[in-house]
Amino acid sequence: MKQVHNAAQPPARGLAQDADDCLYDPRVRTVLAEFTLGTDTLALEAAAALRAATHSVERLRARGAQGRGLSAGALDILIRLGATSGEALSIGDLARAADVSSRNVTGLVDTLEREGLAERIPDPHDRRSVLTRITQAGRGWLDTFRLPTQRAMAGVFQGFTPADLTALRHLCLRVVENQQRLEHYLEQTEDALR
Repeated sequence: MKQVHNAAQPPARGLAQDADDCLYDPRVRTVLAEFTLGTDTLALEAAAALRAATHSVERLRARGAQGRGLSAGALDILIRLGATSGEALSIGDLARAADVSSRNVTGLVDTLEREGLAERIPDPHDRRSVLTRITQAGRGWLDTFRLPTQRAMAGVFQGFTPADLTALRHLCLRVVENQQRLEHYLEQTEDALR
């Protein structure tokens, strides 16, 4: 893969370019070479780069939350609630959509409720259940968060073509798919050993 990095700009602080003009982190490469006893570090370097990229995006997202105390998880739940047309969702539905535990979502909804961004309401079909919906304040919060977020992401992905972004999305989701497949295999193996 030639010319991945824009050679007109120097690499970011701490990064370098290899012979194919692809970025890498020399510090990470050195540490991983020691860890692997000199064997190929490419997959581990890719994992480290993915982690670094995730942290970079999350730092920007947290900054965009303007210190309002919303974690990435609470923000994800608020965005999911905001995507509905005012309908309320169960904790279970939110947990499945966010791929986290119901217990985790309960804590996130507690945070959103304390901030006045979401509210719990009785489930009209089940007296034992409650549903969660976004409040007007929550919609207003998302409205003020939307444009800065779009600008920040445009800056983070500056110079990326639509094809680059599609490839990046695809490769990241392949990592997720492989992880899920591996996790499923490990669970089956553990079950078979019991």
